[in-house]
Amino acid sequence: MLPSSHDDLLVVASLVVAILASFTALNMASRVASSKGRAARLWLLGGSIAMGLGIWSMHFIGMLAFSLPIELGYDLGLTAVSLLAAIASSAFALWLVCRRTLPVPRLVLGALLMGAGIATMHYLGMEAMLMSPGIVYVPAFFVLSVVIAVLASGAALWIAFRLRSGGRHARHARVGASLVMGCAIVGMHYTGMAAARFPEGSICGAANSGIDANWLAVLVIVVTLAVIAIALVVSMLDARTARLASSLDQANSDLLRLALHDNLTGLPNRVLFEDRLEQAIHKSQRDATCFAVLFMDLDGFKAVNDVYGHHAGDELLAGVAQRILRTKRGGDTAARLGGDEFVLLLGAGEPEDAAALAQRLVDEIVAPYTIRGAPLTVSASIGIAVHPSDGATAHQLMVNADAAMYHAKEQGRNGYCFFESAMNTTAHQQRQLHQELMRALERKEFRLHYQPKFIAPSGPVTGVEALLRWEHPGQGLLPPDRFLPLAERTGLIVPIGAWVIDEACRQMRSWQEQGHGDWTVAVNLSTVQLSHSGLVDSVRDALTRHALDARHLTLEITESTAMRDAEASLAILEQLAQLGVNISIDDFGTGYSSLLYLKRLPANELKIDRGFVTELAQGNDDAAIISAIIALGKTLDMKIVAEGVESREQQELLTRLGCNTLQGYLLGRPMAPERLTQILAVPVSAAPRISPAPRSSDRSWLPARPVAPSRP
Repeated sequence: MLPSSHDDLLVVASLVVAILASFTALNMASRVASSKGRAARLWLLGGSIAMGLGIWSMHFIGMLAFSLPIELGYDLGLTAVSLLAAIASSAFALWLVCRRTLPVPRLVLGALLMGAGIATMHYLGMEAMLMSPGIVYVPAFFVLSVVIAVLASGAALWIAFRLRSGGRHARHARVGASLVMGCAIVGMHYTGMAAARFPEGSICGAANSGIDANWLAVLVIVVTLAVIAIALVVSMLDARTARLASSLDQANSDLLRLALHDNLTGLPNRVLFEDRLEQAIHKSQRDATCFAVLFMDLDGFKAVNDVYGHHAGDELLAGVAQRILRTKRGGDTAARLGGDEFVLLLGAGEPEDAAALAQRLVDEIVAPYTIRGAPLTVSASIGIAVHPSDGATAHQLMVNADAAMYHAKEQGRNGYCFFESAMNTTAHQQRQLHQELMRALERKEFRLHYQPKFIAPSGPVTGVEALLRWEHPGQGLLPPDRFLPLAERTGLIVPIGAWVIDEACRQMRSWQEQGHGDWTVAVNLSTVQLSHSGLVDSVRDALTRHALDARHLTLEITESTAMRDAEASLAILEQLAQLGVNISIDDFGTGYSSLLYLKRLPANELKIDRGFVTELAQGNDDAAIISAIIALGKTLDMKIVAEGVESREQQELLTRLGCNTLQGYLLGRPMAPERLTQILAVPVSAAPRISPAPRSSDRSWLPARPVAPSRP
């Protein structure tokens, strides 16, 4: 047999070409898999040519690296046929790996067919030398080369299928896979070459009439590298373009989602909701059906923001949104309009369906939340408007649902109301009042009147209670129950309450300069004020600004206010007590009357509710209750104040029972500070009581008692 040898440089070149061809094949598989229609067919054709040319080039560079002691050449026709075999095998491989699935039977069949194609290419290339006598193959190596071709094809198909979709680490994975596939292809080729034996005296029939080996080497290497380079560049540019297009599509989708959805909760926003509401109206008119709009507003959300911060408020809103989504039906649309306002568009149905869903929402939303380890509770007031009876247009439906929601708040909150025509007038008045209330502080329209407090039974005066009035430019002097509930709902109670504390301290300082150095001024705190994070600073600043000793300021809180969040209230009240201000528990006996918390609260005064005093008569139950309250207060070393004293019998009995201080209409009504100063200037003999006006006088001067938070 003729001795043979290989050019090491060309062997290395063949390995490099095989690796580049493998990398190109993996990239082409990705492009074919990610394309559709005509683009996919073009990528399949281009990929097949590039991949087939790469495999074929590796083979022929390896052939050119092979040398015998005779002149060699290659037949052009068989060489072209071997190239076609490589391209056909590559086309089949790309088509196969771009199927949706690649089960094992299909993988095995594909490996057999592709391996046979590669083996055909290789041995056709060997036959292109036109050796005479013919090449003798060692059966074992021949079979081994075919087996390697099949195994290499199977591995290549599996790797290409796994990496076709790309991903974060796909490029690095393809590089590693290309090394494995390239080595497998080279291994098949050189195993096949090892199987060939050339008898002594063999002649290459293509040596003179075929292709010159040196020319072929240069041509194959240059053309192959050019084709592979072009294929890779085009593939990568297309992939980048595709990624850019995908990114732009995603960006457009994100922008559209942001434009039509609430960023915090993910619910549709006002724009998208109004569009769906218009569609619902058209459908309802066409099908002669009805649907409902539920307008929801959270009760107590402002206090959550003030006490726990806006981050906790945002988490709470997201939690509410999830509960709304969990409660609504499949065809309903839930949206967030802004702040703590949500709205729900119900599909066609009866009003009873809307009522049932509204009740489920009320029950679901009021359940406690856990935000950052703290238990929080809010409730929902819901207004319901039904199309077409409650409005023919989207605007009418929303306005009427809003009016019904406001009415639900007026009825006690944590519930729902259907719209009625009379609600619109009330809602309009409340909205107008809200706007005017916002401007009242700027225009300095608020006034403080003061009701004197007397050492039992009839004096002297020991202090005053500050009571807020609004000097409305169109309606005159308004009592607190006309506007403070609205101020508390909207959060305006906080700046108004701060003004009340500051003005009361200023007036108290003025009275001290007039010689009333032993007086105290009492200011009522609402629930929202007590839970506001800036309360302590507001009190401290007012005392400092007016150089008022803290012991001359009394802060009154109701039992209900203190017990709403007992632990939080206790912490705030302890800070206030450390400033030196007096703490008075107002309306005692009407709320929780928890002795456990009463003992812990830093209070030094109990104020008996007017409800017990009004019906007070010798020997009845109210007398027994008052007696017990007085005994309890004195045991805890507290001063006892009775308010609502309107008769001499009440005055005498309360004094006999042990009250320290009396306050009420019998002894003195609320009045402007100037009027109070004038009356105090009159000698005691001439004015035993301060303005004992007839019982029939206007009771709107008295502080509002039915709703505790109505007094700042």
